[in-house]
Amino acid sequence: MIEIGSTYDLVVVKETDFGVFLNAGDLGEILLPRKHMPDDLQVDDTIEVFLYLDSEDRPIATTQTPKAEVGDFAYLEVKENTPIGAFLDWGLDKDVLVPFAEQHRPMNVGDSYLVYLYLDNQDRITATSKIDKVVSEDDQHNFYPQQQVDLIIGNSTEMGFKAIVDQSHWGLLYKDEVDQRLSFGQSIQGYIKQVRADGKIDLSLKSGQQIRDDHSQAILDYLSGRDGFAAVHDKSPPEQIFELLGMSKKQFKKAIGGLYKQQVITIEKDGIRLV
Repeated sequence: MIEIGSTYDLVVVKETDFGVFLNAGDLGEILLPRKHMPDDLQVDDTIEVFLYLDSEDRPIATTQTPKAEVGDFAYLEVKENTPIGAFLDWGLDKDVLVPFAEQHRPMNVGDSYLVYLYLDNQDRITATSKIDKVVSEDDQHNFYPQQQVDLIIGNSTEMGFKAIVDQSHWGLLYKDEVDQRLSFGQSIQGYIKQVRADGKIDLSLKSGQQIRDDHSQAILDYLSGRDGFAAVHDKSPPEQIFELLGMSKKQFKKAIGGLYKQQVITIEKDGIRLV
């Protein structure tokens, strides 16, 4: 089913002086204005277009690419404040409206905000900055550890950064595991670190293998700077391991296990030694 607010490949069915009409199924024939069409476009050709409503609420097509479609989150800049709300730049000639009732806080011209795009009751593409009402925190999801996901950075908390996972659920990046600068509204790739018993999602910016590689390298760096020996092993207290290497005992044991299998280190009674 073809709907307003999405991108489709549509067939040209008629040409006029002011553009071409496209077959949009249940929506009928929709105009693609001449200013947005390639010069060599002809009847029966197929073209990729985005569908929205013009200023008179009529369906219209464009070859311009919006920064987000209906059902997407985006970090958009306010271009204008009006008596009905704020208008945001989303990549099209016609800006998208955030009504006052959909503003989490008053919006300022020139500032950018994280918003969600939806269709109002008249099929007009509209935005809301009240993100919590459209992002779920329930346990009804199918995410699993080490799954690669797309993240949008939301707000920060004492524990770290909340991020929208695959456009649907909130997850958490712990601040002591983030080694790069993150900004509000940033899109970034990440991984499911774990799904807790209550369904809450812990995130990581690195895969499990990347984390293990980092821990292995940290151990090798430590050994290289200390004549190839460290007075810790798999029976050492967790506090001692963390103080020396900055990782948990579980992470340490996985890393030295891998290094031992690769014959890079030996595990001795009083510590580990670089081969």
